Amino acid sequence: MHPRSVRALTRAFRRSPLLVALALGSLLVALTPWLGVASTGPGGRGPTSDPSPGAADQRPAQQSPHHAVAPANAMEPAAPLLSRTGWTATASDEETVGENGRAANVLDGSTATIWHSKWTGTPAPLPHSITVDMHRTAVVSGLVYQPRVTGINGRVGQYSISLSTDGLNWGSPVATGTLADDASAKTLGFAPKGARFVRLTAVTEAGNRGPWTSAAELNLLGDPGTPAATVDLPRTGWTATASDEETTKENGRAGNVLDGDAATHWHSRYAGTPVPLPHSITIDMHRTASVAALVFQPRRDGVNGRVGAYTVTTSTDGTTFGAPVARGTWRDDNTVKTATFTSTVSTRFIRLTATGEAGNRGPWSSAAEIRLSGPANPAAHGSWSRITGFPLVPVATAVLPGNKLLAWSAYAVDRFGGSNGYTQTAILDLKTGTVTQRRIDNTGHDMFCPGIAMLADGRVLVTGGSNAEKASIYDPATDTWTATADMNIARGYQAMTLLSTGEAFVLGGSWSGAAGDKSGEVWSPATRTWRTLPGVPATPAMTADPAGAYRADNHMWLYATTGGKVLQLGPSKMMNWITTGGSGTLKPAGLRADSPDAMTGNAVAYDIGKLLTLGGSTAYQNVPATRRAYTVSISAGQATSARTGDMDHARGFSNSVVLPDGKVAVFGGQSFPVPFSDATSVLTPELWNPATGRFTPLASMAIPRNYHSVANLLPDGRIFSGGGGLCGDCATNHADGAVFTPPYLLNADGTPKPRPVVSGGVPARAAAGSSLTVTTQGAVSSFVLMRAAAATHSTDNDQRRVPLRSTAVTTGTYTVSLPADKGAVIPGTYMLFALNAQGVPSVAKFITVY
Repeated sequence: MHPRSVRALTRAFRRSPLLVALALGSLLVALTPWLGVASTGPGGRGPTSDPSPGAADQRPAQQSPHHAVAPANAMEPAAPLLSRTGWTATASDEETVGENGRAANVLDGSTATIWHSKWTGTPAPLPHSITVDMHRTAVVSGLVYQPRVTGINGRVGQYSISLSTDGLNWGSPVATGTLADDASAKTLGFAPKGARFVRLTAVTEAGNRGPWTSAAELNLLGDPGTPAATVDLPRTGWTATASDEETTKENGRAGNVLDGDAATHWHSRYAGTPVPLPHSITIDMHRTASVAALVFQPRRDGVNGRVGAYTVTTSTDGTTFGAPVARGTWRDDNTVKTATFTSTVSTRFIRLTATGEAGNRGPWSSAAEIRLSGPANPAAHGSWSRITGFPLVPVATAVLPGNKLLAWSAYAVDRFGGSNGYTQTAILDLKTGTVTQRRIDNTGHDMFCPGIAMLADGRVLVTGGSNAEKASIYDPATDTWTATADMNIARGYQAMTLLSTGEAFVLGGSWSGAAGDKSGEVWSPATRTWRTLPGVPATPAMTADPAGAYRADNHMWLYATTGGKVLQLGPSKMMNWITTGGSGTLKPAGLRADSPDAMTGNAVAYDIGKLLTLGGSTAYQNVPATRRAYTVSISAGQATSARTGDMDHARGFSNSVVLPDGKVAVFGGQSFPVPFSDATSVLTPELWNPATGRFTPLASMAIPRNYHSVANLLPDGRIFSGGGGLCGDCATNHADGAVFTPPYLLNADGTPKPRPVVSGGVPARAAAGSSLTVTTQGAVSSFVLMRAAAATHSTDNDQRRVPLRSTAVTTGTYTVSLPADKGAVIPGTYMLFALNAQGVPSVAKFITVY
């Protein structure tokens, strides 16, 4: 699709997303006969001229514009709705005099009836709670809250969700957060867990109109295929065999499910006389291990053979298989599926048996990849906190002093921007978990799909996006937004970084604004104006994306160095040196080793002049992502790159965060990046060790984090991971986030490790090249500065790790030296961590380096 056509469709979708969705849906139906699908099999969608399921499904790739239509299955919930047969509901209080506000109304299937807290006489004060009793134990992963549709009073604002197996013991909440003050249904997700009772507690009323709470309907979501507290088992040495496999018409061998390539697959035999269902595939780990779940990735190149009804059985000897440890029916889509076992099993052999084809198209079965998950060890794999709900999808985030996280998205709570001149924002208080929402109108700036730079004085500069020429500044000291001068070139999806000079540099961004080269420009904090850099065109830094500039100059990876110089190290395969004085210059810096273009990937500075690039794809969407990772080192004005160890998973739209110990954690992403989709999601984070160049798995995520997701290092050494989606009413909107505790903070039993404490000597401000006298409680081994950073669209050019030289003066007192080179420690707000001999970091102290 031509970029201008894409932009036209984007504008149309902004005006009426439903009409565009319906129009494209009708077009897809009309084109079905031309897409290689004809009527032969029981499902009416089997192959005709070629009985090969693979041959029947070679369809043109869907060309989705950035903000066009979500995938066809997007309206389906991310997890199955549980049947409400036999359920009952009770409430802390209910209105029965002034209206029929009984708790049972949330289960009657009618949005015209509601539960309402007591309001006649003396209203019952907040909080109010309503409890659903399923009268059976089931895996639960979310609560769907439908506010009343006949009025506004009583909409839930701040909330918590708790689970219980007996109705007496509730434990800590599995989810907390704040809901937007509107009538849309809200899906409140959490890590899957077995429970009988689910309790929603309203802490506040969304509009603060009174001490009321109401709900029209409540539903619960079942097992989403994302088991909690598990980790991928290493597949080294594994083999796979099948009851039958196709080797004549295609390479459909069983071993393909273990090759790490989602483009290959196992397929049941269909040449000649197809082998009838059931079909089975057996994994032999060649060792005994504890297994908690089987993770199944459907074939990506077609629909035939998707597994529907299934069972999973296990064996210690490969001969005798016991009763199923999991059974069910998977949906007919291309999302990654998980069969969560009823209990953890110590075994060697795992057998997946397909008893039905998901779409009833024929007697076929197939699988692209199969993985097994075992119990996570917190000391090796980390752990996740409860899910925190936001009143928006956190598409962009910035870490602030005072243990705050700023998030913003678009002009509306669940929809992307439309140049409407305002933006929804939210601030998460990391100490209390409270989320507050605010709409920003005074800057006239819809800050969706922006560039971001953390300024030298700690403020946040946000540029372009939906209002493509605008620039706004957030000041955390005063909690205010102000406008600054418009850019000379209107942009969206541009790259930004602060320079060693304290100025802010911007490049690219053809998603918004008029067509043409989006050359560089620089914002001066002294004059609050922009100057153009005609010597820094964007074209040499573009990828070869088939969609052209609209996609080719997005989300560039920038690293500021000495004297206002910048290394543009991706996502284009050619790196470039940029100077920003005068008219500026751009010169090639060499290829990024043997890497192709890596749009949807990212880069992170893990040491002074050392960066890691991860994943990405040769085009923005609809092409496979890569598992590859590269290091880029800067020395004597030269950039050299080398391939390091590969990730275990291919990833596009992932997020990467450098930790105080120099390791890099990567979260989420898709093996086949498609905006607004949860298909091919990667739910296992990985951790890269610079000492070995290898990646190891971390504890699985409960919710996919793909397109429009973020991740940030927090002041306590943990990581926030959130967002994804923002596509109108589709089911892939993830208006939430969770905090990940890395393994360096945990013992094997999940308890916190003792941490060093920085007790004094860290001033609010310090000059580059100065020395600090820092006191600690007990001995420490090293100190490091971690720049307070901002992330959006998988890109974070602000984060960098700066190891510091330190000398022990006495026990608990250290002289800590800051680098004199502002290219190493660019001006701005940093988090100062102390690390002990075991690599455990302290809670950080904020310091502004100038």
